[in-house]
Amino acid sequence: MIMHLSALFFSVAALLTPIQVTAQEARPRSILVLDQSDMRGPFYHQVFSGLRSAVTADRQSHITLYTESLDLSRFHGRNHEANLQRYFGDKYHGIPIGTVVSVGSATLELVLRWRSELWPGVPVVFAMVDEIDLARLRLPDNVTGNIVKVPLADSIKAARAMVPGLQTVVFVGDAWDGLSIYKNWKEEIPVAAAGLDVIDFVGQTMAEVRKGVAALPDKSAIIYSAMFSDGQGTYFPPATAVSLIAEKANRPIVVAAETFLAPGGAGGFVLLPHRMGEDVGRLALRVLNGEPASSMPPAVADAVKPIFNWLQMQRWGVSESNLPPGSEIYFRESSLWERYRWQTIAIAAALLMQAALISVLLHERHKRNDAELESRHRMTELAHVNRHATAGELSSSIAHELNQPLGTILTNTETAQLILNSPSPDLSEIKEILADIRRDDLRASEVIHRMRSFLTRAPYESKDIDINDTLREVFDFLSVQASARNVAMYLKPSASSLWVKGDPVQLQQVIMNLILNSMDAMVPMPYGRTVIGRTEKNGESSAVVSISDSGPGIPPEKLNEVFDPFFTTKQQGMGIGLSIARTIVQAHKGRIWAENQTGGGAVFRLSLPLALS
Repeated sequence: MIMHLSALFFSVAALLTPIQVTAQEARPRSILVLDQSDMRGPFYHQVFSGLRSAVTADRQSHITLYTESLDLSRFHGRNHEANLQRYFGDKYHGIPIGTVVSVGSATLELVLRWRSELWPGVPVVFAMVDEIDLARLRLPDNVTGNIVKVPLADSIKAARAMVPGLQTVVFVGDAWDGLSIYKNWKEEIPVAAAGLDVIDFVGQTMAEVRKGVAALPDKSAIIYSAMFSDGQGTYFPPATAVSLIAEKANRPIVVAAETFLAPGGAGGFVLLPHRMGEDVGRLALRVLNGEPASSMPPAVADAVKPIFNWLQMQRWGVSESNLPPGSEIYFRESSLWERYRWQTIAIAAALLMQAALISVLLHERHKRNDAELESRHRMTELAHVNRHATAGELSSSIAHELNQPLGTILTNTETAQLILNSPSPDLSEIKEILADIRRDDLRASEVIHRMRSFLTRAPYESKDIDINDTLREVFDFLSVQASARNVAMYLKPSASSLWVKGDPVQLQQVIMNLILNSMDAMVPMPYGRTVIGRTEKNGESSAVVSISDSGPGIPPEKLNEVFDPFFTTKQQGMGIGLSIARTIVQAHKGRIWAENQTGGGAVFRLSLPLALS
């Protein structure tokens, strides 16, 4: 018999259990949010915002939110409560409600009183109710929520952090019995503020409070609960009251709500309304998803955190090192690094890359300068060797040019001796002979000087020179060689001076190589051998020297090769004269080229930049 009864019992339980679960799971997907104050105020608006964000995060199905502000801080009494009850009964008649969310202890008290009539069997989830009110209300079944705990001791702790050596605390707010979560502070003052002087501005008008906080003693701090009116008929959100008090306060204001920081609160252990809304929203979702409210006992919400206002810290000289552990700082002015971190990194990277590039370029420039110096040194050495080779070719002409004045000197000397040995020497004739000797001596000395200058191994020396003078000196130097080779030389310099910057010896060598090359090209010709040297100005930027001859010219296919190293058409030539000439001209930032003349013969031209005046 017992076995049969047990089987029957378990069968009934099995049948009833799914029905209960199904009923729980089938709760309407709607939430009615009742707020004891005005939801348009910053604090309660953030509570609702957090609740909505938690609810909308649920993707199972759409949830309808209904919101009502009871505004109990401004309107209260039995008639007002009766009117609200009738209003909600008419407004939500026939509308299924999945759960009721009440914000504030005064709201929770009314909801519990009305639930049997307006929302029978509907679970209730509450927020922002302290432990004292929770014990007083004696919660029935199917009610859960989050408890807020904001002890006065935390605000005193924050005050000591902001005011080292704190001596006085000043309480500001509405009357204690009209507050929601701060009214327990009245009983906590004797213990929490032990050893401190206490100034009480609670329940006074805004005018009286502003006057009082403007003349507070040193080493004092203001502890603000909440003010909803100026005491003279004007109502406002408590955050607005903070800003009015901060305008006159001569000491920092300790606050207990996050929304009181921006208007002028210095900081404290503050309530985070958005987090409270998220917590109660998640509880409401659990209820809508079938979890019984009675299975979720009320718990203290983790919605209090030490937060301080950087701007007020700067105003009152509060050191960050004095703040409680884990404190967060709002409104801190970001450093340039914090505001422009990635831009700074990008700029620094660009600067480093530029510095590296500049370093590489400077290194390459140094290497190039060294290479240029080395090249110039080698060019000078090679040019010196070429000048020695040229001097060897001209040795017979030079010897002939020296023999002429030396022979003349010898003849004049012998003649002078004969005259002096005569019985009556003619002194005037002796003077003429001595003048001739002096002239011939200077002529020989000039030949030796030119030769010495030509053969001297001197470093590259750039200076301003008149290219007309350079061309004339070379023509004079090669006049004997030209005469020996039966070559007529004609000099046609520019009418005006043509100043260029360069090394005079090297430029002489270039022109000499060109003239000697022209003389060598005309060796097969029996007669009509001519070399013409010209200088002319090419615009305002360069001077052009041309050496033309009456020889056979240059084969067209060889015009681009004549300046190549070791290219020569001579049997005994080395092929470096014209190559050296091109190297010297390029070192002078000039250009050299060869052409064939229309009437026969070749012409070599070199262009040099004019020296800046």
